[in-house]
Amino acid sequence: MRLPVLPRPRSLAGQLFAVQAVLIALVVAGYALFTYVGDQRQAEDSAARQATAVARSIADSPSVRTAIRTADPTALLEPYALRVTRDANVDFVTIMNPSGIRWTHPDRKQIGKRFLGNIGAAQHGRTFTETYTGTLGPSVRAVTPVTDDGRIVGLVSAGIKVETISARVQDQVTALLAVAGGTLLLGAVGTYVVNARLRRHTHGMNAGELSRMHDYHQAALHAVREGLLMLDGQYRVALINDGGRELLAVGPEQDVVGRSVAGLGLPAPLTGALLSSEPRVDEVYLTASRVLVVNTSPVSGGERRGTVVTLRDVTELQSLMGELDSERGFTQALRSQAHEAANRLHTAVSLIELGRAEEAVEFATAELELAQALTDQVVAAVSEPVLAALLLGKTAQANERGVELVVSPDSRLDDGLLPPELSTRDLVTILGNLIDNAVDAAQGTAGARVTVTAYASAAELVLRVSDTGPGVDPAHADLVFQRGFSTKPAGPGGRGLGLALVRQAVTRHEGTLTVVESGEDGEGGAVFEVRLPLGASLGGGR
Repeated sequence: MRLPVLPRPRSLAGQLFAVQAVLIALVVAGYALFTYVGDQRQAEDSAARQATAVARSIADSPSVRTAIRTADPTALLEPYALRVTRDANVDFVTIMNPSGIRWTHPDRKQIGKRFLGNIGAAQHGRTFTETYTGTLGPSVRAVTPVTDDGRIVGLVSAGIKVETISARVQDQVTALLAVAGGTLLLGAVGTYVVNARLRRHTHGMNAGELSRMHDYHQAALHAVREGLLMLDGQYRVALINDGGRELLAVGPEQDVVGRSVAGLGLPAPLTGALLSSEPRVDEVYLTASRVLVVNTSPVSGGERRGTVVTLRDVTELQSLMGELDSERGFTQALRSQAHEAANRLHTAVSLIELGRAEEAVEFATAELELAQALTDQVVAAVSEPVLAALLLGKTAQANERGVELVVSPDSRLDDGLLPPELSTRDLVTILGNLIDNAVDAAQGTAGARVTVTAYASAAELVLRVSDTGPGVDPAHADLVFQRGFSTKPAGPGGRGLGLALVRQAVTRHEGTLTVVESGEDGEGGAVFEVRLPLGASLGGGR
């Protein structure tokens, strides 16, 4: 059995159009009715005033009083009344004696008969108006007395038929209907244009669909763990989810919606990326405590409406990648050392085969003492196991690249001295990146050397790395710590992130990071120095 297909509810724009059209029609119809009733009443009032003016002017005429005194008033008054009726634009003028017997009438058959209507007030000297149905039909009439030397000698009635009044109103109603029709048409066109625009913006969805979309939108917004940031056309925050607030260190108590991105206090490179009109794809930026991958995509619909920004936290991943790079370096160093060890072993075996066993023993002993001396030197200066292992691995790496890495005699860092809150991962990030940067700078120079100094005082841990490279331009002393800055060509993975990660880790532990243009033995190069506060934690460890 095939189920009937229910019609889709009318769109929100369609519903609003129908409601607005009905409202406009009701308003116009109500206004037209009100105007018609008002015009009808106004026309009747105007007819009453006109009839009163005509009646009083006739009653005040001396020729009328003279004609009344004659033996046959009708002979003189009838032509006069017809002439006034025509000239004054009224339907009738009736002149009668004080008892109401007509002397004049538009219908000569009615002359001599009693006037149909109320004349009591006029007989007592007052002028009044009324609507009455007489021999000519319903009319608005005025009745006024004719006085001569204080005596009422006659009555005058002037009137306009209701039919004539209705004809006058009909002309006004016709014009009113034309104006009302034009107003209704203009309102309908305006409503259609507005609702067509609304339909385009709501994509033809009805109220229920918009409500569901809003609910889905809110649910998705809070469910997504990645940071989501939406900017309007003026780069103001239009929307930010919980993940975005966390990654950008914007607390829920801060009302950032409606504020410009430039006013959020973000690092300058990240702010520049968010303010850029060009899309960004998987670009890495650093905040005070995180490494973020940023993607931006402009929202357009015939015009630039804003930007959608997604943020991914890769702080842990970046740290793991750094450790992986170190492991790869260690592996390469071990491979190289294995190759060197194989060469030395072949040399010792060849000496034995040549019958020079004593020389073979001396050669092997010397090589062993050399390796042990390097290990003893590092461990004696830095007995903290993670840092000692890092220095040994970096020494082998530097040696492979033609750079001598030495630990300064001033170094002294015992095992168990560092507080728990100073994680070894951060120390590896700081010292490892500083050494890598120094080896890069020193490689290829005469007497290439990198010197590492690590010691702890009662209040702070000091890590200093100097090299014999070309040094740092004072103009770039602050730029070297920004992500993306490098004086060397970029490789496949990009450059300029290591020192930025160092500064991020130092900032996280409220330390200081400086660089000066004074290297080994006054031969140029650069000295990077990190100072991390230890506080009271160190006293208990010593």
